[in-house]
Amino acid sequence: MRIAEAEVIPYALPLKEPYVTARGTLEEREVVLLRVRTDEGVVGLGEAVPLSLRGGETLSRVERSLLRMVRRLTRLDVTAMSGAEPLSAAVDAVIDVAAGRRLPAPAKAAVETAIFDLAGRMSGTPLWRMLRGEAAPPVRCNATLAAGSPLELAKEAARWRERGFTTFKLKLGLDDDGGRARAVRDAVGPDVRLRVDANGAWSADRAVAVLDEIEPLAIELAEQPTATLRGMARVAAATSIPIAADEGVTSAKEAKRALETGACRLATVKLSKVGGIGPAGAIGAELPIYLSSSLDGPVGIAAAAHAAQALYRGREDPGLAHGLATQELFGDTIASAQCEVRDGLLHLPDGPGLGVEIDERALERHRI
Repeated sequence: MRIAEAEVIPYALPLKEPYVTARGTLEEREVVLLRVRTDEGVVGLGEAVPLSLRGGETLSRVERSLLRMVRRLTRLDVTAMSGAEPLSAAVDAVIDVAAGRRLPAPAKAAVETAIFDLAGRMSGTPLWRMLRGEAAPPVRCNATLAAGSPLELAKEAARWRERGFTTFKLKLGLDDDGGRARAVRDAVGPDVRLRVDANGAWSADRAVAVLDEIEPLAIELAEQPTATLRGMARVAAATSIPIAADEGVTSAKEAKRALETGACRLATVKLSKVGGIGPAGAIGAELPIYLSSSLDGPVGIAAAAHAAQALYRGREDPGLAHGLATQELFGDTIASAQCEVRDGLLHLPDGPGLGVEIDERALERHRI
């Protein structure tokens, strides 16, 4: 059996409200869907999320990279994926397709996800089981609070709290960071976890000052307070709040260096940022991690949710909520079957592979 067709489809999903961070504002999220189909009609889905707002790759470069992969994909023999070891066959296929190619990380993630999804569907195996997870319980997620006034944030946090969320991530790095953090803590009460994320916008001195101000609010962790690992190490040495890397750690090598230099105690990993599930696991072997969304579409969210089931196999679970409930920020979807958020938990769809099914009319409506 071979892959007979590979489609590269850019699309954009509208956000319910503008998503404001220290890095800029988004009103919609541009995504590239990769869909492969075998000569027997089995489909695999992957997704690339450009990270240009964070200094990463643009939509056009990611799309071009995937279009250049179409020839390699459509020559791929995938017969072994229906056998007894679909994961091993899928990993070999990813290596065969991507070897020697300088692909942007989002494109790598899309190729890996599409091949893994295809292997799961061909073998009749959910991806979490193919990754050797023991079960697939709902994934505990944080609510994401974009930048806003203290009053707006308090109201938004209360709404998320009513929906069952017990961990909140607050975007900081603009004006009155302390006032906004206090407003959220007052709104959600003392019993929930509150983490903050500056997206690297602070200087080391500013980061230390803000974290010192909000430390009495029982901050769970602070993500990427400065742009560099050197700055993060200075901050980590000056605060008791655990520091987590985001943009500063995109590989196992960087994770090892961050831990050795004291820049962070843990990291949040986005599949599109690091290049897929395999690289995410390699980072997790170096330091504790939790998964986050890059404002992914339904395919990327499902890939991360499946990966979360096997993330701590063989090592201690740090007990951190994952940042994978961001589909709730969108005003629409391209999926007829996808993950669902209920009571602060992300529930995987049924079915082999990712379990995601595309709504063709919705995809056409949002196609770029």
